Amino acid sequence: MRDRAARRARRAARLAADGLRDERGFTAVGAALALLLALSLVLSASQVQRISSVSAEVQDVADAAALAAQNEVAEFMTVVRVCDAVVLTLSLTGVVATGLGVAALCTPPTMPFSEPLLSAGKSIFKARDTFAQKASEGLSRLEALVPFFSAANAASVAQANSSDAGGAYLALALPCPAEGGGIAIEGLEGADELSASVESQADGIRDAAACAEELAQEADEVKQRAFEHDCGANPGYCMYERASSLAGLEGSDNPLYRSVDSWSFSVALKRAQAYYRARVATEQPEGSSVEEQARSALRQRFYEYAAEEVGEGYVNEVEGSFDASFPLLPRDTDEMRATRLYTEAAYPLTSGADGPVLHAWAGCPEAAGAQGLGSLSQMEEGGLGTCPACGFDAASLGKVAAASTSIENGFEYHYRIVAEAAQEYEDAMARLAPYADEVKEAAGGLLGECGELLDKAKGQRIEASPPGSLGSVVFVANLAAVPAVTGPASAFVSDSGSLGMRAAVSAASLLEDGADGQGDVVSSLLDGLDGGAATGALGIVLDCWSGLLRAYSDGQEALESTVEGAIGALPFASASGLGSWAAGFFSDAVAEAGLEPADLDALKPVLVNSGQVAQADGTGFAARLASLKTEALDSPASGGDVLSGIVGSAEESLVGAVEGLEDGIEVASIELFEGGPAATIRVALPLAVGEEAEGLIHQAADALRGAVASVTGVRTWR
Repeated sequence: MRDRAARRARRAARLAADGLRDERGFTAVGAALALLLALSLVLSASQVQRISSVSAEVQDVADAAALAAQNEVAEFMTVVRVCDAVVLTLSLTGVVATGLGVAALCTPPTMPFSEPLLSAGKSIFKARDTFAQKASEGLSRLEALVPFFSAANAASVAQANSSDAGGAYLALALPCPAEGGGIAIEGLEGADELSASVESQADGIRDAAACAEELAQEADEVKQRAFEHDCGANPGYCMYERASSLAGLEGSDNPLYRSVDSWSFSVALKRAQAYYRARVATEQPEGSSVEEQARSALRQRFYEYAAEEVGEGYVNEVEGSFDASFPLLPRDTDEMRATRLYTEAAYPLTSGADGPVLHAWAGCPEAAGAQGLGSLSQMEEGGLGTCPACGFDAASLGKVAAASTSIENGFEYHYRIVAEAAQEYEDAMARLAPYADEVKEAAGGLLGECGELLDKAKGQRIEASPPGSLGSVVFVANLAAVPAVTGPASAFVSDSGSLGMRAAVSAASLLEDGADGQGDVVSSLLDGLDGGAATGALGIVLDCWSGLLRAYSDGQEALESTVEGAIGALPFASASGLGSWAAGFFSDAVAEAGLEPADLDALKPVLVNSGQVAQADGTGFAARLASLKTEALDSPASGGDVLSGIVGSAEESLVGAVEGLEDGIEVASIELFEGGPAATIRVALPLAVGEEAEGLIHQAADALRGAVASVTGVRTWR
């Protein structure tokens, strides 16, 4: 054991003497090697980071250029939505103006509005189709320029990132798809037919409505007279006041109405029925004399008869129809002779010295031992005598209602006026009905056509698939060379050479963003369209269009609100009620339109994988790009020629796209009606589109072709 330890000590001393290690495992040679290795790794990592950082800059610029290119597509879609708003709301405004014009034909107070409303509706339909044609042409032209705008905007962003510190960027943007689908806006089918139908029937509706109004006013005058004599004259003499004073009627048996609008003939009839039932139940002689008792008995007889007759009366009243029966009560002896009061055997009959004698009631002192009943008609035929005590004859009964019917303090006086008015009212309503039916049939048919046209209009929306609707692919090159090493020279990292041209590919697409604000954008772009000042019917039309424009995103709710506002601006109230009927009919048609709000979610550019954009398109250069990316992944050095071809074809399609556009692009112009407000939808050129735009595109294409030529097998496009 002692020898083994000694040998180990001698070996350790020998190694220490050689300078390789000490007892802690540290030697000068080992330390030197470790330091050299660590320094090499640090400097190499620094160089790699340097190269990566410089390379990443070009990708950042490519991403920014892609977003800028796609932003032009988003702005084009905003212009499409503006035109869609104008076309849709012009269609709706034309229908609303026509519907209001038809409704205005139905009553004299609104007839002066009908002609300008109908004329405005016809003009708006024409303006709508004219605008649609211009917008179709203007949007198609603008759509063809979207690729150039996108390319110019991308190139401008690239140039803005250039600097003396190592940036000389050029960009080339390519839309997917390269061409749009075109913008086609059809005319509003059925608008001309509706205008022609209205024009052919307008005079007939107007004449029938005038006749109906005249008869309705006549009927209203009659009804007003009846109302006054039933309860409207209170606290003066009237059926209400007389029923309260003479029979003590209150509450539901004797209601008081303050307005003829809430009153009806049935109120008067029910009051009369309650009144005569009460008089039958409460009739009492006013004295004890035979004469007074006889008069009371005859009043009782009259009230019983009146209660039975009036009780058979009726009132059947629905909208546009009136049928009533107010039985008339006799107001003198002659009229009494025409009733069963005269012919009915209801009076005691006794035998006298000169023959049979007729008595007023069974309580007559001379009526004791009555042997039967007789009638006044029998008396006047000569077969019956007059009682010496009660003096009963036809005149006695005829006088019962004569006084109360002849002077205004009698209930029967006012009842007869109401009963006669009911017959006059029924006659007027009967003469009114054919004219009202004619108006409702003709106007209702036209308003129904307006509702059908609304249904068609809501479905005619502008759809667009412009270049770049699937996305935009951007190629960016940085032409500036930068030193490979910026730090101190080192034996571990070469300080010779520089980093040459760098290139990158990026892509962006559009994503709907539900954030608020896009609706405000559309509204602000439309501010110039609803100018002008007008009054009367044309003012109503302009208010309608303005309301529909500014509520473009609200759909059905805004449509109904706008129409209700327009209806409220016209004096549709009339005696015939045809104006209110037509307005309500049109409102119901509008309520059934079911207009959906426009999609106003903002379109915002977002970065996406360029391969996904190319695959989504699958045509033209996008197909070649997708193929290139596939080839590059399989064989990095094989894609150069393909990419060169893509760049060349893109350059040809972009350069020369804009000529003579110094003042911007006029999409469409509109004049609502002759002498009305006029406006133009004009799109200003993007700031990037200037004299240098084509030059930037040429430079970008040349740079990209140069980048392709410099690509080796170990450098790939991403």
